[in-house]
This record gives sequence, C-alpha cells and structure tokens, in this order.
Amino acid sequence: MPDLYTVLLGLLVLLPLLGNVFFPYLWQDLTFLLFSIRLGLKCQRSFQRSPPFVFLDVFLEKVQKHPEKPLVLFGDEVYSYRDIDKLSSQVARVLKGHVGLKEGETVAVFLKNIPAYVWIWMGLEKIGSPMACVNYNIRSKSLLHVLSSCEAKVLLTTPDFKTTIEDILPTLKTEGIRVFYLSDDSPTEGLDALMGHVRSSSAEPVPVSFRAHVTAKSTSVYIFTSGTTGLPKAAVINQRKVFVIANMFRLCGVQSNDISYIALPLYHSAALLIGLGGCLEVGATCALRTKFSVSQFWDDCRRYHISVIQYVGEMMRYLCNAPKKNNDRDHSVRLAVGNGMRAEVWKQFLKRFGLIQIYEFYGATEGNIGFINYSGKVGAVGRTSFLHKKLARFELIRYSVDQDEPVRDKKGHCIPVAVGETGLLVCKITEHTPFSGYAGNRQKSEKKILRDVLQKGDSYFNSGDLLMVDHEGFLYFQDRLGDTFRWKGENVATTEVETTLTTLEFIQEVNVYGVLVPGHEGRIGMAAIRLKDGQSFDGGKLYSHAKDYLPSYAMPRFIRIRESLEITETFKQCKSQLVKEGFDPAVISDPLFFLDDSKECYIPMTQEIYNSIAEMRVKL
Repeated sequence: MPDLYTVLLGLLVLLPLLGNVFFPYLWQDLTFLLFSIRLGLKCQRSFQRSPPFVFLDVFLEKVQKHPEKPLVLFGDEVYSYRDIDKLSSQVARVLKGHVGLKEGETVAVFLKNIPAYVWIWMGLEKIGSPMACVNYNIRSKSLLHVLSSCEAKVLLTTPDFKTTIEDILPTLKTEGIRVFYLSDDSPTEGLDALMGHVRSSSAEPVPVSFRAHVTAKSTSVYIFTSGTTGLPKAAVINQRKVFVIANMFRLCGVQSNDISYIALPLYHSAALLIGLGGCLEVGATCALRTKFSVSQFWDDCRRYHISVIQYVGEMMRYLCNAPKKNNDRDHSVRLAVGNGMRAEVWKQFLKRFGLIQIYEFYGATEGNIGFINYSGKVGAVGRTSFLHKKLARFELIRYSVDQDEPVRDKKGHCIPVAVGETGLLVCKITEHTPFSGYAGNRQKSEKKILRDVLQKGDSYFNSGDLLMVDHEGFLYFQDRLGDTFRWKGENVATTEVETTLTTLEFIQEVNVYGVLVPGHEGRIGMAAIRLKDGQSFDGGKLYSHAKDYLPSYAMPRFIRIRESLEITETFKQCKSQLVKEGFDPAVISDPLFFLDDSKECYIPMTQEIYNSIAEMRVKL
C-alpha cells in the first residue's frame, strides 16, 4: 500500500492535469481577474493623491525615465519622449497665453493622423482643457453640430481642410469658435497660424497650477459616436476612464521595447486611447500612419520593425484579400489588438501571415463594460467567468427585434437569456462601472439607460449590441440594434443620413438601413425612398448632395424606390424586412439604383452589377 507522501505527491502531479481538463482556462481567468483588481486599486490610489496622479503624469514619468527614446515615428520623422514633452509645453503656453484659453474650455482638433495630435493632447492635459476628437470626414451641418455639442471654444486644423473650414466660417464666427491653423502661414484671411508662436514659446515644464482643478471625473477627451440615432454625440471620456483604457495594451502583453503600428484614425477611441494611450502607459514607441494602406502595411511593419499592430475587422480582410507575396511572413509582428474580425478571416490571417497572437476585444466608447479574448479562441470577442461577473454586473437579456425593446416578465423586469442564446448586452451602472454619458442634452444620455432591469430602481447601460455566451464562457458578437450600422470601420447613424437626404426637393420620405455584402465586414448603406408626388428620381443630384454633406462611408450605396414606407404602431420605420431583402434585383421588384463613383451618379441596378458585387469584382 503506498504511503501518504506518495499519494500526496501523486495528487500534486494530477491536480494541474485535472485542472487543464476540467478548467482549461482557470489560470488565464485568474491572471485577468488579478490584473483587473490591481488596476482598480492602482487607479483608486492614483486619484486619491493630492494633486491626483492623472494620465499626464504617466506620460511625464516616462519622459523622466527615457527622454531620448523614440515615441512617435512618422515617415522619416522621429519624435522622442522629450520632443513631445517640449512641444506639448510650448503649445500649452500658446493656447493659454496667446489664445487665452481657460482651464476646462474645450479645444476641438480636426486633424489627420499626424504627430501634432500627440503633443496637442498632452499640451491640453497640461492646462486642464478637454480635447474633442473630430472626425475629419464630416462636413457642414454635422461638423457644426459636433463643435456645438462639446461647446468647443477653439478649433485646431491644418491647411488641408481650408475649403471645409471656409464653408462654415461665418457660422463659426457667429458662435464664437476661434479657428487656428497648425502651420507657418494661414491660407484663410482673418485666421491665425500657430506654428510660429509654438516654436518661439518656452519649452519649460508647465506649472501644475495651470491644471489645478483636474480630478478623476474631469473630462480628458470627447470621442464622437453615432450611437443609435441622430447626429454624432460627444461621449465623455474622463481622466479615470483614460487611465483604465490605456492599460489594455499592458494586459495584452505589450512591453516598453515594443513598437506599435497605428493606421486607424486617432479620432476613434481604439487608436487614441488603446493604441497611443497604451504606448504612453507602457513607455513604448508608436509608428503613426496618416491613413491605412493595404499595399504599404507590411512594408511599414518591416521598415519600422513593428511588433504590435492594431486592427478593425475590415482592415484584416483587406490584408487577406491582397495578392500573396513570398515575404508575407517576413515581419516582426507578434501581437494584434483590435475588434470586429470574423472567424474565417482570423483563420486565414494566421495561416498566411504567421502565428501572431490575436487579442480581439469588445467595447463601446461611451460604455461601462468591455471584454477581451485573452485566450485566443477564434471568433470570440471576449471571455467571462463567474468571478468576472462579480466585478462587472452585466447581463444578456431577451430582446424583441420586431418590437424594438427588451422583453419583460409580468413584474416588468427583463429576462436573462440562457447560455447559447442571443441577448442584448446591458451592464449595471455603479460607482465602479459608471456611465458618464454624452456632453450636452441629458436626454441623449438617458436614452442609453435601461431602468428596472432585474429589480425595481436599478439602472443599466444599454449597449445596443446583441451578444451570445457559450458554455465555456466565450462571448460572440451577433448584431447591432437600432438605427446604426458599421461600415469601413465607422458607425453610420441612419437618422443623420435620412435627415440629410430628405432636404432634396424630390424626396418625400427616406428609410436608411445597412445590408450585408458577401466578402465584406459590417453592413453597407442602403436607402428606401418615397418620392414626392409628380417628382422623378435624379441620381446625379442625389449623388452630388450626398457627396457634399456626408462622409463617403455614410453615403448609401444602394437606393430602392418605394410607393410607401411601412411604420410600426409607435410610428417607427420598419427596417427588418428591407434588410432581409437586401439589394438583389432578382428578389426586389421595386426600382433599384447603384452608386457609381466613376459616373458620379446613382445608376439603375442590374443583375450584372449584383453578380459582380457578389463575386467581389466590384470594389465597394
């Protein structure tokens, strides 16, 4: 009979093996949980200090630690941590002294991905002013709206956008928004150029007194999100949230010796807060590109010795669809962090470009919940566990797509779905998982809150997204609800497009929705239109109007002419059947039109065009 020590030794050997069989993700779950707890404690201690230790101080620590280390690589330009620190101090002094900006006043940046984005952000942090990150694709009414919604006092831009600025300049002056070009000379009469002032300004450290009132709840940046309806809304990202999101790179294993590649637009939270913020948090280097390029992507990765890339699903599909090359695996990339990648693209990407560790995540800019797939399960957007749900009180609840609202029981409470069922993701609003909402009208924030979800008096953030969790705890994104769809990595608010199109004299009513396209991520824009009596469809005029007032990704690619547009009993437009029918002329008897960029017109949709799209012979 074996002695007790032999039995104990055998158990010690067997326990890890049994654990791997019955709890294969236990150690990864515990590691993630411990990181989350440490991050929460670190955040709490930082903001309890006097003055509070904010994200700017994280950056300043890295400046002290390695001042000459490259922070930003841009083309042939190299900016060290010290360079960005000095430039940020100089622009802070110019904005406070020359421009007269006060602590707490918002500065909007209308910029492409350029190094100035980095030192302006840190400069504004030094004087306690929020930075509003404006999508440089928007124009006219939408641009004026976003500037007004965040109460911007100053707009910083470059001569690239001269025409866009001059189109709305009279209104900007009326509203008291001052515009400055980040250049040596101004191309617009009456507007000042700031770079001469910046270069002649002192680069000495900015006094802490300039940001004396900054706390954990102070707004750091505004990120504009389409949400579910209407024009873009300014999501409030406070100092605490920046601190937390910037730690995501560290969770994914990014280290100070890594070089990250950022080709996503900095006006989105993924590139600014996770990508750039993550580099600042760990003390790494980032290579910045103005715009994503399929043909230059891997050449850039080789040129800059990139080890970490950021992605959205469509970007990865573009890379997989590009012609194969003999040097496809000749790179140093070891990590990829992003969202929206389909399982089939995921497998194809790894097979072609090598065993790169993929960290797919899920999160809404304004939301109070996020997930990350730290286990590498193909297709999953994250992972949860019993312990995770204790930290973040989220639920997947039953939702009626036809009624466009959560299903409630006899007591008026929402009904959680079973494992394997699709449900609406909601997360309880608490002190530890707050919802900061949007700037401006409180009603915009209120629309994202569900009340009396599981018990009377509670409140939950409504993500507007349908997810499913499997028996292993992996989460999968299923669909987006409401009047928003995603195309080319951008959210498109259907109400904004509808409002724009209905200003045309021949259109009576519009219903905009997103439809699936074979071989593409997300949904592409389509509009069902009812014409005014006696009016005919003008494809050229619609094209010109949409081109002038909408970003290219928001322009409807397909038009369907209807005699009437159905609505629900609560006067909401019916979209589900239109979405199902798509844009196939073999299915639809209504007149259909296709946006032809080469002809700058909406032309009649034919079966030949449809087949070319389905076979991916037409670029959308």
